[in-house]
Amino acid sequence: MKYFKYILLFTIIFTSCKTTKNMIDANATAKDISAKKVAKKHMAASFDKKTLEAKLKVNFDNGKTNQGLSVQMKMKKDEVIWLKGTKFITVFKAEITPTSVKYYSSVFKHYFEGDFSMMKELLGVEINFEQLQNLFLGQSLLNLKEEDQNVTIVDNRYILSPEKQAALFDIFFTINPAHFKLDEQSIVNAEKELRLDVKYPSYNLIDNVVFPSGINIKAKNAKKVTAIDLEYKSVEFDTDVEMSFSIPSGYKQLTF
Repeated sequence: MKYFKYILLFTIIFTSCKTTKNMIDANATAKDISAKKVAKKHMAASFDKKTLEAKLKVNFDNGKTNQGLSVQMKMKKDEVIWLKGTKFITVFKAEITPTSVKYYSSVFKHYFEGDFSMMKELLGVEINFEQLQNLFLGQSLLNLKEEDQNVTIVDNRYILSPEKQAALFDIFFTINPAHFKLDEQSIVNAEKELRLDVKYPSYNLIDNVVFPSGINIKAKNAKKVTAIDLEYKSVEFDTDVEMSFSIPSGYKQLTF
């Protein structure tokens, strides 16, 4: 019986490790399947935890300002995203909900409190709370089930695009066959020389969750290019996140 117990324990451990390993298959092949099935698998891979707490290394470069920061992020899924950027001192804080964006800079003594116009100024395209949340999590900015999609296979990856592109923007999603999370997503308006590219270099398996190791964001318009590179240094799920946010008195209000 004693030996049987050890054999059983070894079998459980081996099976668990094998299951976990198979969640990211580096040798996965993009098979010839329908766009609807690719979209369904991508949506099935959505982040399903209640909270996220992470530490990131962030570099921001818009041609005029090139700055690296340590950023603490806390998220209650579908409710609030809280950010704090530091470089020896607190550089900024932000609190983003489905209905508002609040931000202040301790360095420049200014603040913003309003709608998502600040995010449009930063990224060059209109974006809502759910889309911003998805951007952090490796999910598509649009619900792929809401519209019929076209699919092609390029370099062993699925490329999805709406059958009927939006009037102003062309949208493309590149999905990895290993885990059906995004490798890339792009929003392009050639007429206005606007482009937003979001790339996910790789993914890690954290507590059985396939999660981005980092994000590379590049926003282009006719006048400038803004690059934001994020690297997740640590990630925890379903913790008791505590957030506080209040705009200091005497700061100057920003408008966009």
